[in-house]
Amino acid sequence: MQWSYRFVNGFLFLASVLGMAFALYLEHGQGLQPCPLCVFQRIGLMGMGLISLLALLHNPASNAARRSYVFLASLSILWSTAVAARHVWLQNLPPNQVPSCGPGLDYWLETLPLKSVFQQVLTGSGECAAVDWSLFGFSLPVWSLLFFACLLLICVWQLLRDYPFLTHKPAKKR
Repeated sequence: MQWSYRFVNGFLFLASVLGMAFALYLEHGQGLQPCPLCVFQRIGLMGMGLISLLALLHNPASNAARRSYVFLASLSILWSTAVAARHVWLQNLPPNQVPSCGPGLDYWLETLPLKSVFQQVLTGSGECAAVDWSLFGFSLPVWSLLFFACLLLICVWQLLRDYPFLTHKPAKKR
């Protein structure tokens, strides 16, 4: 079965919406406040979803334009995957090696330049090492990493695959 470019982008957009809906359910329905790394993971997921939606709606005719959209979506979800991997790593550090908790993300955004905020968040804080939710023995960052890795694989496949000729072939004569 040949999956169309639009179908795959629609799937990626839908996956982004479902991922964000689950994150917002955990935050507002279950009361789990996202740590700074969780917020950064959401940014990449939303970026991939937005780029996939634009690609779905635009449906460019040229392979170069199609690959440009997919490349940007891949970079965005790669960001989420990398941040989730860092988050899993932080959660698996021995307790004596976990970085100390710093001020919240809101405070950093108000007082520090954006570059410093990124540095502070990506070096991790103690609040990111806490395991507040798990399913089948795996923490939320582990599940997020698996989800983002699957989306990244789909994006890379979409980037590297051959697209069928975009021109219509004449119908066969009888």
